[in-house]
Amino acid sequence: MKLSERTQFQPSNLILTPDSAFPELVTYWLEDLGLEDHLAKATKELYERNMRTLVLPAFKDFTLREIGVARCDRHIKLLARQSYNRAKQARNVMRLAFGLAVRHEVLPRNPMDGIAKLRKPQRTPDALTPVEVNAVRAAIAHWETGLSSSGPKPDGQLGQIVEVLLGTSSRIGEALAFRRMDVDVASAVPTMEIAGTIVCLKGEPVQRQDHPKTSKSKRTAAIPSFTAEAVRSRLSKLTDPSPEALLFCSREGTPLSPANVRRQLRQALKLAGLSGITPHMFRRTVATAVSEAADVELAAELLGHTDPRITIQHYIRRNQMVNSKTADILESAFAKPE
Repeated sequence: MKLSERTQFQPSNLILTPDSAFPELVTYWLEDLGLEDHLAKATKELYERNMRTLVLPAFKDFTLREIGVARCDRHIKLLARQSYNRAKQARNVMRLAFGLAVRHEVLPRNPMDGIAKLRKPQRTPDALTPVEVNAVRAAIAHWETGLSSSGPKPDGQLGQIVEVLLGTSSRIGEALAFRRMDVDVASAVPTMEIAGTIVCLKGEPVQRQDHPKTSKSKRTAAIPSFTAEAVRSRLSKLTDPSPEALLFCSREGTPLSPANVRRQLRQALKLAGLSGITPHMFRRTVATAVSEAADVELAAELLGHTDPRITIQHYIRRNQMVNSKTADILESAFAKPE
């Protein structure tokens, strides 16, 4: 009789049960994340923030047994109405937390496996035209004259950072992580090695991480003359002669915060009546220019993508102008008789 009353699923975890409250799973999951050596600290902090802000408020009063596919599906759909990215981030941490509960035999299945597919809104990547790039340059040059009434006096780094972004396709964190030893502007072909990024960890000072966003995105890029000129100008102002000295830094030689650089860029562009331009837009601008002049494979290589489909989907602005050869073909096929 007792054998027949047993369920097929027998939880072995002594801390959690299906009747545990969802916040208990969150605590257990965060502790388990701390044991994951392959995750960067910044990634763990992002997961925790997304869980506490996007998921926990909606499920804090439920037990694990009460959270099924329907409840998870509805929560993700409600978030998607606000923002695709918020829904995507919530889906990710929910799947990870419930996945841990399944692996540790607290739940028989992951309710996130049954939710509806999250569909990303179609959006054409935005990139700047050469005219717009020069307008940004002019706006920054104007701002760097010190005409802005707020904030510390500009030190000239913002314009140089933009030239580096345009010449390397680097992300803002990667651009701010360049060291003296990563640049070679004395050779016939000047180069910059993208070998790190800037990270901002909770409770810690801004610091340089010794690899880019991913280990596979470490690369060395030949740079155009306008970038080499900006780098030479910046090197001439560095007081720290060590190879590890950051190219862009505070007056004390410490790393710049990407958030502060974004804020400065908004400030500079606002004076010129420009808006909606972010550091990442320069990366898409570079990808679009290289793809149009050469091919998408070269653009993907420059951006550090292993799959050109990522470059096409997220970084290259679609050229709406059809190849003019079509006019010649149609002229030949359907021209009116003389």
